[in-house]
Amino acid sequence: MNWLLVVAGAMAGAPLRYLTDRAVQSRHDSVFPWGTFTVNTAGSLVLGVLTAAAPSHLQLLLGTGLCGALTTYSTFSYETLVLAREGARGYAAANVVLSVACGLGAAFAGVALGRWLWG
Repeated sequence: MNWLLVVAGAMAGAPLRYLTDRAVQSRHDSVFPWGTFTVNTAGSLVLGVLTAAAPSHLQLLLGTGLCGALTTYSTFSYETLVLAREGARGYAAANVVLSVACGLGAAFAGVALGRWLWG
């Protein structure tokens, strides 16, 4: 029945990704993909918290399910390629560097927070 936890988390994560992406992107007058950047960074933080020592049912529900549907490597890749193809190579490079650096930073911060939360 673990798969039900994953499904339930994904059912929340996918619409949350779409709504967050649209809300964040609509507030920026830039070609930079702020919406995708936001969901990927937030998902990295949450996954870091959970992997520190959260109970397995929370890891399935929120880690695999919610974060798996919330974050998106494919959209990050696609948006980066579109930026480069359309001549916004600086934005494309910034997207790669910032997404990797902030995603890893958020994951490390999440692990530290998770260790504090879970003891």
